[in-house]
Amino acid sequence: MKVIGLDIGSRTIALVEFDGEYILNFEITDTGVNPLEKCQELLERKEYDSLITTGYGRHLAASHFGNNVVTEIKAYAQGAHFLYPDAKSVIDIGGQDSKAISLNVNGEVLKFEMNDRCAAGTGRFLEAMARVMGMPIEEFGQYALGANGVSVKINSMCTVFAESEVISLIAKNEDGRRIALGLHEAISERIAGMARRVGLRQRIVFAGGVAKNPCITRLLSQKLGQELTVPEEPQIVGALGAALIAQLIVDC
Repeated sequence: MKVIGLDIGSRTIALVEFDGEYILNFEITDTGVNPLEKCQELLERKEYDSLITTGYGRHLAASHFGNNVVTEIKAYAQGAHFLYPDAKSVIDIGGQDSKAISLNVNGEVLKFEMNDRCAAGTGRFLEAMARVMGMPIEEFGQYALGANGVSVKINSMCTVFAESEVISLIAKNEDGRRIALGLHEAISERIAGMARRVGLRQRIVFAGGVAKNPCITRLLSQKLGQELTVPEEPQIVGALGAALIAQLIVDC
């Protein structure tokens, strides 16, 4: 018996194959301009008994494959609980949105808050700022840590205005690392505020692509006064949760 969870995000698509007990395989690919085509490529030659999709493209995939769907909130809650049965909270920062979730002992959602209307507080904001500074997003967090805790305050969290502000700071010969740290501090404070409103408790699981950014992880931990647990592959938590829910359907 094998099930598949597919998390179709704005930047990446993650697939998890699950046999009811173990993760058999996972794959991550860029979403690109045709997410449905990417989903078809991921599922090609794979045999499965049930498929669940989640993420912003879940309904698009479901209309083609005829599968059930689950919200990102529920998927991330279930995925985090499976990886860490003592998880009480989840923070997810993806390309297009960010969310904070409080869980009960069974991994069910108690309370959540989500930002999906503004780029501020998402991976898209960091990507835009890294691009302005001429840097690969994969190196941006480590670069910011090079400021050794001394940052330049960024006043705007609107992507367009922040870009202009960064360009102006560069023109004034401000240290690039300090600018980068200021950008990371701004996004971290926004996420921390959202997290506080849902009442995060240990253990806190940090998921999504931005969880790979060491500066964001450190700053969030400092602002919340609690350590964050980053899974070995933080981008598959939602897909894993979808697979777990697919397994429940098969078992019924």
